[in-house]
Parts: sequence; C-alpha cells; structure tokens
Amino acid sequence: MSTSRKILVVLTSHDKLGDTGKPTGWYLSELAHPYDVLASRGYSITLASPAGGAAPLDPSSVEAASSANDAVSRSFLDGKKDLWESTQPLASFLDRAGEFDALFFPGGHGPMFDLARDPTSHAVVRQFAAAGKVIAAVCHGPAALANVRTDTGDEYLLRGKRVTGFTNAEEASVGLDAAMPFLLEDRLREVVGEQGAFEKADEMWGAKVVVDGKIVTGQNPASAAGVAQAIVDLLNQ
Repeated sequence: MSTSRKILVVLTSHDKLGDTGKPTGWYLSELAHPYDVLASRGYSITLASPAGGAAPLDPSSVEAASSANDAVSRSFLDGKKDLWESTQPLASFLDRAGEFDALFFPGGHGPMFDLARDPTSHAVVRQFAAAGKVIAAVCHGPAALANVRTDTGDEYLLRGKRVTGFTNAEEASVGLDAAMPFLLEDRLREVVGEQGAFEKADEMWGAKVVVDGKIVTGQNPASAAGVAQAIVDLLNQ
C-alpha cells in the first residue's frame, strides 16, 4: 500500500452537553483506535474542526478508557495531544477533496450539536462524495452525515443507504436521550427512507460496522477500530 494516502478527520468544536451543564466533545476511543489502525498502515492523518485550534475532548471518554484499561486510548492520550489541540479550521479544506482518500468523523456527543447542522461541514461532505471518496463515521459521528443533501439539494446523501449509528437504546442507557437535540437513530431512519435501512448489533453496545458503497458507519465505541479497517479495505480494493 502506498504511504501517500491521506485521511481527513473532522472533530467537533462543541463542548457543552445541551442544558445539562456537563462538558462534552469528541470521544477518545473513537479517534484513538481508528488512528492506531490507520497510522500503523502508513496513512497520513490530518485533523480539522469547525472552529480550528483545540477540539474539546469529552472527559467522560477519558474516564471510560481508564476504567476499561484501554491501552490504545491511553497511549494516544499521552502521546498525541498536539493533534487535537491544533486542528485546522474545517473551512480551509473546502475544494480540497482531491488531496485526500477518505473523510472520517469520530463520535462523542459534540457532533450532535455542531456538525449535524454546520454548513461548512456539509459542503465538505458533499465535495468528498462528489469526488468518489470514502466517507466514514462512528457512533454519534453519523450526525455529521444525517442532514447532508446532494449537490442538487433535492435529496439526502444517505437516502436509500444502509447505515448505523448510536442507537436510541444506547442513548437512553447513558441517560442522555433527553439532552440531545434529536435522537440519531430516529433521524437516520428518517433520511435513509424505505429504500434504505438502519442496522444495529444484536446486543446493545455490540460492535457493528455497515458498509454501503463508499459510506462506512459504525454503531458505537466498540465499532471504531472496525470502521477504520473498513476504510482500509475499501481503499485497498
């Protein structure tokens, strides 16, 4: 595989969890594990966010990594801090899809509040799709794709697609369904329509990765490494 392949990773800039007063942001393992998979295979990874600069890391994801003794996430946290503290402004990547092979959105609750409705993010997604690039997202990351329309504006990008994402049951189990601006599973089911499908693991919190053409989605943190592997597999075809 050529080491020249490049991945654009987009993190949230949103750091408040609705009206709860709690902090949020992007989820550690959902970047750490894909980074581990992609970097180990020689991919060059560039990080962006709507505001640029430091992208907020959800502290609960740091606690989760510690509780789970997640060595990959802990190593990433200790050694790669400069990556998320110096992201590039997402607007600087407009009209640059040709420079990259794939676009990836990690989750965390932050994307539900900014990337889900950010016009610059939507424009970047449209441009990557039009250029035939791989577009991937995990957990709440598919919120960044849920409201994107095609270039003509008359249809959703995900219409008729098979997708997955953080489920209603998982959201309820962490007690944050009422804090969300919308429920991701409901919105994805709405935009894919009757010709598409929302798929999920047989058991809550189980790993689930769905590939439909060049769209890759993962259900939850357990799916993060699998999403990265799916990106690699698509780019190696």
